[in-house]
Amino acid sequence: MSEAFQPSSNLFGPIIVHSQSDWINSHPEVPQDFEQFFTDSHRKAPGPEKHIIYIQSIGSLGNNKVISEEYIKWLKGYCEAFFYGLTVKFLEPVSISETKCSFRVNEHTQNLQIHAGHILAFLKKKKPEDAFCIVGITMIDLYPRDSWNFVFGQASLTDGVGIFSFARYGKDFYSSRYEGKVKKHQQTSSSDYSIFDNYYSPEITSILLWRSCKTLSHEIGHIFGLRHCQWLACLMQGSNHLEESDRRPLNLCPICLRKLQCAIGFNIIDRYKALLRWIDDESNGSSGAAPVNSSDPANLKKPVEAFKDWREWLIKCIAILEK
Repeated sequence: MSEAFQPSSNLFGPIIVHSQSDWINSHPEVPQDFEQFFTDSHRKAPGPEKHIIYIQSIGSLGNNKVISEEYIKWLKGYCEAFFYGLTVKFLEPVSISETKCSFRVNEHTQNLQIHAGHILAFLKKKKPEDAFCIVGITMIDLYPRDSWNFVFGQASLTDGVGIFSFARYGKDFYSSRYEGKVKKHQQTSSSDYSIFDNYYSPEITSILLWRSCKTLSHEIGHIFGLRHCQWLACLMQGSNHLEESDRRPLNLCPICLRKLQCAIGFNIIDRYKALLRWIDDESNGSSGAAPVNSSDPANLKKPVEAFKDWREWLIKCIAILEK
């Protein structure tokens, strides 16, 4: 904490407001300090019987099975390092039709969307007994209610469930158009879900992996009881749009880090080293500028070049903590 407020420190920067459309302006919230977090009666923490983070993929995550499976492994490894000390497990993938959710074509993007609330209800029913939480991930855009344009994700702290979409992180999202292909505003019949067959899946680039890790850890952070950060530049800042989301760092500020440490009980140095290993681990792939497009698992490289600056940040933090 003392390092964060040193004038010469560049580890933790201030929150910079770029426009009136930024989250902190358009969604006024009461700041949450550590004491408020610690005394929150609604906050849930992992325990001996509820200690696993389950991740449920919904629909295809890559343009072939091998890429989907590797992408899932990378996300699992990242979550295990970020939420150091907890177990992360992936459930068997499910199709959109299995969720029986409503869906629509967004009038602005002309792209398919699925109803986030219906997905949360589906996940709540699937939540294993030993789960601290269960989170769904999908490459299909989300909407929370008819009047909303979209959401990147939605979570329920009390139920320990969340759903997060990486759809808008692909470079070709706005070129997929489905106008006129859904006759009704919402569909619920299982026979209607054929529209999701061969649905566009973006290439798993370094930027997409970077954005996915950021969204997944931010939203699971909410399930731990961390509210949107208003103290320093932090992963837990809110975001209204992709540009603002990209400006958020991957790291937690010292205040939010203390909250997560309190909930899980990890050693901070060990956690930082685990995150560094995830970036460097050759057995899990190595850095590469090209998109992941091989069908051979042996040739797939974890594209981590977008994590380069954060890797240097982690090294600096470890050096300071080990003095």
